[in-house]
Amino acid sequence: HLLLFLLFVGPFNCFASYSRATELFYSLNEGLPAGVLIGSLARDLRLPTAGGQRPATLQPPLSFTLASHGLGGQYVQLDNRSGELHTSAVEIDREALCVESNEATVFGGAAGVSSSSTPSSESCLLLLDVLVLPQEYFRLVKVKIAIRDVNDNAPRFPLPHIHLSVPENAPVNTRLAIEHPALDPDVGTNGVQTYRLQDNYGVFTLDVEENESGERTPYLIVMGALDRETRDEYVTVIIAEDGGTPPLVGSATLTIGISDINDNCPQFSDAQLNVTLYGNSTLGTHVATVHAVDMDLGSNAQITYSYSQKVPQPSRDLFHLDESTGTITLSSKVDGDTPRLHRLIILGNGPGCIPAVITVLVTIIKVMMRPPEIVPRFIANEAEGVVYLKELEPVNTPIAFFTIKDPDEKYKVNCYLNGDGPFRLSPYKPYNNEYLLETTKPLDYETQQQYEISVVAWNSEGFHVNKIIKVQILDDNDNSPVFSQQLIELSIEENNVPNAFLTKLHATDADSGERGQVSYFLGPDAPSYFSLDKNTGVLTVSTQLDREEKEKYRYTVKAVDSGFPPRESIATVTITVLDKNDNSPRFINKDFSFFVPENFPGFGEIGVISVTDADAGQNGWVALSVLNGSDIFVIDTGKGVLRAKVSLDREQQSSYILWIEAVDGGDPALSSTAKITILLLDINDNPPLVLFPQSNMSYLLVLPSTLPGSPITEVYAVDKDTGMNAVIAYSIIGRRGPRPESFRIDPKTGNITLEESLMQNDYGLYRLLVKVSDHGYPEPLHSTVMVNLFVNDTVSNESYIESLLRKEPDISIEEKQPQISIEPTHKKMESASCMPTLVALSIISLGSITLVTGMGIYICLRKGKKHHRADENLEIQIPLNGRINLHMLEKKPMEISNI
Repeated sequence: HLLLFLLFVGPFNCFASYSRATELFYSLNEGLPAGVLIGSLARDLRLPTAGGQRPATLQPPLSFTLASHGLGGQYVQLDNRSGELHTSAVEIDREALCVESNEATVFGGAAGVSSSSTPSSESCLLLLDVLVLPQEYFRLVKVKIAIRDVNDNAPRFPLPHIHLSVPENAPVNTRLAIEHPALDPDVGTNGVQTYRLQDNYGVFTLDVEENESGERTPYLIVMGALDRETRDEYVTVIIAEDGGTPPLVGSATLTIGISDINDNCPQFSDAQLNVTLYGNSTLGTHVATVHAVDMDLGSNAQITYSYSQKVPQPSRDLFHLDESTGTITLSSKVDGDTPRLHRLIILGNGPGCIPAVITVLVTIIKVMMRPPEIVPRFIANEAEGVVYLKELEPVNTPIAFFTIKDPDEKYKVNCYLNGDGPFRLSPYKPYNNEYLLETTKPLDYETQQQYEISVVAWNSEGFHVNKIIKVQILDDNDNSPVFSQQLIELSIEENNVPNAFLTKLHATDADSGERGQVSYFLGPDAPSYFSLDKNTGVLTVSTQLDREEKEKYRYTVKAVDSGFPPRESIATVTITVLDKNDNSPRFINKDFSFFVPENFPGFGEIGVISVTDADAGQNGWVALSVLNGSDIFVIDTGKGVLRAKVSLDREQQSSYILWIEAVDGGDPALSSTAKITILLLDINDNPPLVLFPQSNMSYLLVLPSTLPGSPITEVYAVDKDTGMNAVIAYSIIGRRGPRPESFRIDPKTGNITLEESLMQNDYGLYRLLVKVSDHGYPEPLHSTVMVNLFVNDTVSNESYIESLLRKEPDISIEEKQPQISIEPTHKKMESASCMPTLVALSIISLGSITLVTGMGIYICLRKGKKHHRADENLEIQIPLNGRINLHMLEKKPMEISNI
């Protein structure tokens, strides 16, 4: 910064009088959009500008530059020419800005933020250092921008639920501070101003106290009497409101709990209780139970019972009082000296209270006859009157012997069993008054865990006594875990995330304790990438499943209890992997090639495009379409059969390259393409076309002086077919003239040469019928043309020659076949010796047995058209036998075009 300063100000001694620091102060609200004008430095510094006081000739122009782009520089945009300061696209948030500035404020020539104490303690300042150039106007301007707070934050409580405890004896006007007041990032009047309760229940109100730092704390004030026993809790909503315009509010749930104090004492519902007791009652007989109530809670409501000092000691010894439960039982035997009336004064004692008093009057009725006695002798385990039996004990398991006695030994005593359960009490012979208690059915802990039966004895006078016996059944590990489903059918989409949840297995065990605790295990047939939590039964798969690799999984799971020995059960898990469209259609080849004979009938089968899709259902359905050439070719979507809509002509186009697209039925759909090459095999469907001579009526003058071996003329023909079908052979099949053997035609080139010297008597018109034949297989095609040669020194009378040409020539057709040869030769060959060579060359040109088969199919299809084509060939074919009708040739001229 110092280097930049020296570069801008130049020689210090020259411009020191103009260099001075200036301070500008601006203020604006937080949250303003971009482009809001904060102030004009040029105007506020009263600097001359190009459009104002500054002379137009003054160069260079004024320039305003931020000395540094610090934290504050991102919030403003300074126009370098006009000096106007605008807000930038970064919105100013006063609360965030000042929090950051408190952590790191930049001073000394940098743009920064300061929460300065000027002009007030709530000010938030944005500090900028601006350099004004050129040198003659140089100054360092300190710009302070005060960010004014707007009410853009609502009060917020730090906790959504606030709990406050008030003792029930709190006096009116008791003040309790609410320790979690609302917070509001805004300052001044935009901060929290007031608090209120949504419902004060008529007993509460709020007050607000402000400390020296300006923090406001709400206080709860008790306005009425509280009674926990009447209502122990008040739930309301505390609302904090700021002073903005409009004001914003925040709320939290306030729960006011009323704490208990010991303001209640025990009370009995009755003042006196009358009880009658028979004199023959046994020890421990229940006499009565007293119960007092204290409305307080916890230790404040603890009650103990005791005898009053007014109760005589004999009564205390005869009746036992439980100090916790208030139960009175017979603790001594009643005899003839025992008083018949006892007044028991019982106190209910509470902490810090005057005892409550109840009187229990016990009247003892004297009984002259003593009841029978029951003396038990337990065989099974017994403790405190409870017999313990295992559920797996066999039937007829003995429990106890009972001896029945008559104390007076003069009455007959009977005994029976009272109560429900699989038990039986029967006399134990040969002894008298001995009875055996035993089981009659298997015991089941899961059905019933406890029984209560009583052995009743009575004498002939009607007096009876009973002995209550409790039977507790002990659990054994006799139940295996049971799955809620024996067959657990699950499904999951393929390409699942690792450790995907499948299901939570659940098995129950009717046994108790550890015997009923179930653990889960995978069977040995489960793949290693499945996991089963031993404790929770959560079944997961640790890897991605691929339906195309495996669609169904089937394995077993075990539920094992913790008994000894442990018991287990098995369930079967089946998992179906659902398909996702994750496979594109796949052609068996990326390039297909088909060889098709030309003139193949329209919509005939060219070939089959095989395509597969590893997905299933709709995702695996594939539709085929032709991307190019759809106006000629069509493909069967279901079978993949490629067909041409029209018959194809190799002479028009010899090959086709198609692109076939396969699209599956998924969503989104996947696709692939394959290249199809269709090569058309040539069929001999074009006879040679004679281009020269152009007419049967044309002629050529041959001078008699022509030397033997000299070329006279030629027959030139072309064939649109290819291969052997386009190999042309020329032959003379008919001659007329003075000495017709004088001329010879080359079978390969069609050149006509003079064989022998011409004599005086050889003058005249020679007419040569030339056959032009291809080497097509299986049926060669041909054309004929008449070559007219006029041997003479001159042509003196053209009309005479033309008249001769118009006459029908009397030409005999030679029976021999035209010479067929691929290599030029001057030797004459018999047709029979050329046929094997032609057949061999034709087979080689086809290239394969498949092509020959295609040709055969094509020939069969053409049989129906043979007679129609014969009529067409009349235009260019002349029969090999018989005489030539030249007039017919004139009426049906050959199609000739110039080369």
